[in-house]
Amino acid sequence: MALLLALLAFLLVAGDGQMLYKDSRQSIEARIKDLLRRMTLEEKIGQMTQIERAVASQAVVRQYGIGDVLNGGGSAPAERAAPNVWEDMVDDYQIGAMSTRLGIPVIYGVDAVHGHNNVYGATIYPHNIGLGSSRDPELVRRIGAATALEVRATGMPYAFAPCIAVCRDPRWGRCYESYGEDTQLVRSMTKIIQGLQGSPPPSHPSGYPYVGGPSKVVACAKHFVGDGGTVKGIDENNTVTTYRQLVQVHMAPYLDAIAMGVSTIMISYSSFNGIKMHANRFLVTEVLKNRLGFQGFLISDWEAIDRITDPPKQNYTYSVLTSVNAGIDMIMVPFDYQNFINILTGLVKSGAVSQSRIDDAVTRILRVKFAAGLFEAPKANRKLNNKVGAEDHRELAREAVRKSLVLLKNSARSGSSKNILPLSKTAPKILVAGTHADDLGLQCGGWTITWQGGSGQTTIGTTIRQAIANTVSQSTQVVYEQSPDANFVKDKGFSYAVVVIGEQPYAEIAGDNLNLTIPSQGIDTIRNVCSSLRCVVVLISGRPLVLEPHIDMMDALVAAWLPGSEGQGVADVLFGDHDFVGKSSRTWFKRVDQLPMNVGDMGYDPLFPYGFGMTMRQQ
Repeated sequence: MALLLALLAFLLVAGDGQMLYKDSRQSIEARIKDLLRRMTLEEKIGQMTQIERAVASQAVVRQYGIGDVLNGGGSAPAERAAPNVWEDMVDDYQIGAMSTRLGIPVIYGVDAVHGHNNVYGATIYPHNIGLGSSRDPELVRRIGAATALEVRATGMPYAFAPCIAVCRDPRWGRCYESYGEDTQLVRSMTKIIQGLQGSPPPSHPSGYPYVGGPSKVVACAKHFVGDGGTVKGIDENNTVTTYRQLVQVHMAPYLDAIAMGVSTIMISYSSFNGIKMHANRFLVTEVLKNRLGFQGFLISDWEAIDRITDPPKQNYTYSVLTSVNAGIDMIMVPFDYQNFINILTGLVKSGAVSQSRIDDAVTRILRVKFAAGLFEAPKANRKLNNKVGAEDHRELAREAVRKSLVLLKNSARSGSSKNILPLSKTAPKILVAGTHADDLGLQCGGWTITWQGGSGQTTIGTTIRQAIANTVSQSTQVVYEQSPDANFVKDKGFSYAVVVIGEQPYAEIAGDNLNLTIPSQGIDTIRNVCSSLRCVVVLISGRPLVLEPHIDMMDALVAAWLPGSEGQGVADVLFGDHDFVGKSSRTWFKRVDQLPMNVGDMGYDPLFPYGFGMTMRQQ
């Protein structure tokens, strides 16, 4: 009897083609064709709409047929929400989606840009600028795979990563999201996509989205294109260059991403020669879709279509019309979704946006959802809960910290006969100083728990001070003073000092900086400590900063970038358990007035050139 019922169910689902899209044995393209023909215009436009979790609910998803939900930086179902709380939330949206007429699942997206960084207790890896300094694509692939597991462990199938911008000016507030200033370096690091999504087989068609199973996520290459080349590094500004240079410098990493089967691409806020990328039909449709053969979906950035006009949203109908006709498939609204849906519906009915353009967008969205297996398994896999902040992931992050550190100076100043590094573990008394020495939030930087990041114990991890205390002998006295004055340092019997200073956290436009100086408190600490003691300075920053006036005061200088939650990796190298292997992913300038300055430029005159990095064996 059970066999007869199963056969009857199969005949009803697939035999006459009535519900072909629900049959996982059919090809993805056949399923898309079947589902698309069943959809109303309202259902199609719902699929093109991405909304923020703060305005999403089971009822909203059901009523509007919403295709995508996301959380912005710092938006969470509860403070320090556990993985199961995130899963409950995402599953609630899926219940709403599955109860619609056609049962099309939502795809929940999150900015997992250096680990699953919105979730308390997740492993936080070094930001991309540090990973670029590792020169280790296989390491980056492994980080992608571990990140995918943690994202999936909270019920989310979609990560807005990686950023494959080529940052050509460190004044840009997103520079730390870039792997480096050299296109070939960034291209090599696109291997993270294989970690996030899995590696497609050789027979997989180029440009077709690929997601290799329930432990992988839909990845998103961003931000197309030229976002790292804006004038003076100003975020969302204009990239002024030739089309040839745009392709060679900024577009080249996308060729690799598309060849790896990246499922989605996010469009940049920036402009190319005065034309907003969200309005640039030539680059978005003709180049990316037609010439490069990308078959996944294109997603806008947060409220980015609003900014097609200046001031933003001055003519929202024009913004919707222009962005959709440019070729963007999924619109990150994220709050004013009813207005967006109404406007786009009216534009289609009036003929201003063609039905074929809508069908192209929805076809691409469905293609990714089918490739990701969401129709078969829309809800969270609760067996993955223990992957958030898993010990093997933290060990991987610790390894990444070790490999990303760049040794810029190691000398025998102050009359000593040998270089200060590696540090002695058995010194009687050492000083640890600086604003960033015992502050996990500062160590992680922006895009950590909240959008801009923060200070203090923002998540779970090990600070550099804690790591030093874990590493030295039990007989060594470790004295920590955040901002010591000169009198505190003198004649206290310290063998040496570790000074950890740097930038405050920031993200995007808030991080744009035209002077790039070390904050004054850090400079004061260097002067007060290093004038009396042998010292190693560890710089925590999302980019090179002005060093030339201060570097002679230091015995050693380490660029630690933004190392993330596992500060133990810094101590591993400072005390000689591992040597430095990092090679700078950026040119260290002498003065800000040299910028922009990148390797290969005429008149290239750096303080430390691109690719510079010493080992402790070098004298």
